[in-house]
Amino acid sequence: MGKSSRTNPKVAVLMGGPSAEREVSLSSGRECAAALRGEGFEVVELDAGPDLYARLLDIKPDVVFNALHGRWGEDGCVQGLLEWMRIPYTHSGVLASALAMDKQRSKEVYQAVDLPVVPSVIVPKVEVIEVHVMEPPYVAKPNNEGSSVGIYIVHEGSNGPPQLSEDMPEFVMVEKYIAGRELTVTVMGDRALTVTEIMTDGGWYDYDAKYKPGGSWHVLPAEIPQDIFDRCLDYALRAHDALGCKGVSRTDFRWDDGMGDDGLFLLETNTQPGMTPTSLVPEQAEHFGMSFGQLCAWMVEDASCDR
Repeated sequence: MGKSSRTNPKVAVLMGGPSAEREVSLSSGRECAAALRGEGFEVVELDAGPDLYARLLDIKPDVVFNALHGRWGEDGCVQGLLEWMRIPYTHSGVLASALAMDKQRSKEVYQAVDLPVVPSVIVPKVEVIEVHVMEPPYVAKPNNEGSSVGIYIVHEGSNGPPQLSEDMPEFVMVEKYIAGRELTVTVMGDRALTVTEIMTDGGWYDYDAKYKPGGSWHVLPAEIPQDIFDRCLDYALRAHDALGCKGVSRTDFRWDDGMGDDGLFLLETNTQPGMTPTSLVPEQAEHFGMSFGQLCAWMVEDASCDR
């Protein structure tokens, strides 16, 4: 972390911003700001708009806590600005953020280090609407949004291709649908914490299941065979390292338990995982006796430039 003459470093918590995940980011940011105040930091909450550079010049923070989610905040853009301004910041740097946000490129990185991924293609939206570009069941989703924004599941025996909404990007990812269980692992620094299983009533961990109370519940640690548990920890740490992530990341898996060891696949790595009361990362940290405030403080102390 950058040196400061202050005894309590001044932390600017970046939140909000213009992405599709603005509301979640505001929630994450407020929770993190409150927790950091509780740990004795001087905190300024900053809604990241077009005047971000000027606001940061004015505030002169010692550290930026990046609580942005989605494009611009999570894809290397804000990280580049903070590098330019030489303000130490949390989470991953420019390259890792950009790679992890691009689902197809992350898969290429995973495959290069022998991590199992689900077959997928990137195709024009117009084509996806007109014909089945893959034998159902499959999933159509944006290649570079998080938080299950705009996910369409096309089931076996479906009448036709998905009618994607107008706000879906020009090119989308179409991915083979893997039935099975949702698992996730937090990596903190150089350690994979534990495995959580995410259970939902609807069978899909969508935006509402993630963020609405009662939308999903978490089994922590996941009640799965030890070899699958250990493999999740190993794969998450390898994904974190292969992408070049720093600080905290969270890697999501799908496990088809009918396929045993061959049924485990990496879906994606989140470089800015949610930090709300219902979020997975704080739960996993708490499982190891680390309070929400201590987790946020660790992230601030881990902050740097040149990430």
